[in-house]
Amino acid sequence: MEEQNKKENQILGKQSIAFARPAYIRSYASIVGKKEGDGPLGAHFDQIEEDDKFGQKSWEEAESVLQKRTAELAIQKACMKADDIRLIFAGDLLAQSIASSFGIGGLHRPMYGLFGACSTMGESLALAAMSVCGGFASTALAVTSSHFATAEKEFRFPLGYGNQRPLSASWTVTGSGACVVDTQKSRVKITGVTTGIVTDYGMKDSQNMGACMAPAASGTIRQNLEDFGRKPEDYDRIITGDLGYVGQQILLDLLETEGYRIHKQHDDCGIMIFDREMQDTHAGGSGCGCSAVVLTSYIIPKIACGDWKRVLFVPTGALMSKVSYYEGNSVPGIAQAVVLEREEG
Repeated sequence: MEEQNKKENQILGKQSIAFARPAYIRSYASIVGKKEGDGPLGAHFDQIEEDDKFGQKSWEEAESVLQKRTAELAIQKACMKADDIRLIFAGDLLAQSIASSFGIGGLHRPMYGLFGACSTMGESLALAAMSVCGGFASTALAVTSSHFATAEKEFRFPLGYGNQRPLSASWTVTGSGACVVDTQKSRVKITGVTTGIVTDYGMKDSQNMGACMAPAASGTIRQNLEDFGRKPEDYDRIITGDLGYVGQQILLDLLETEGYRIHKQHDDCGIMIFDREMQDTHAGGSGCGCSAVVLTSYIIPKIACGDWKRVLFVPTGALMSKVSYYEGNSVPGIAQAVVLEREEG
């Protein structure tokens, strides 16, 4: 019975699923703040908001508005209404995911609130695809967000404190990305996922999240290649979430010790979104919105136009909280992988 179930559900190896019938990304949207708009990908975003408070009184309210606007834009681009969405998978970095509950809650649709830290876009996209491919939702929305000011307030220091950031620190992206997923054919399809495992190498420096998350990224990428029986060159790109410059090198080194060289295929959303020298972002970008906006502004369009045929999208997350940090705990990491391919014909 177990073997039959594996065959029906296309369960592969230890952590992966291959969909017998793919889910399709019907539409996608990205909205970012001014700093992100000034970066290398500025021309690719749907909207760039000059006011980081989005017309609201607080940073937290601003992020809720940001996420809701992005969700509504993705739905609009799919020529749909909110009532057409069967399930929403949404998350953010704030305690109790208040950016999502106060923002997406306004759409009045069935919702699962998620927390995967900066890996949340991979988590939400994977769950949306699984729900659609499993017949549990006709249409699903995957959406995440982050905001520089809310993240600094939540995890580090209030902006007015003016603390100096170490070179290993990353800059939380102010942005939100959303995808509408269903079975209607489009140029970009989701053909499989590899679910991440919580990985803890004992790192305690929350200002060096790239180092905390790199082992998890290495494990998920290696397992994806093993489960699907692929080599790195079977992917046009293997794109991690926000390891930044520090985490990228650690990832490449870890995989090389296990016999995998992904130097030619690897990109990282945290490196792609900012100009390190011109924008003074140190190790690069981070936050739920980092991989979400790079995915919806750059990666999906590159697949849709045929520049890339198959991409492994691997957002990474540092699973910490204020409580765990102040109690002296380490910072575990996780990485969620989604296989994106171009639909030919």
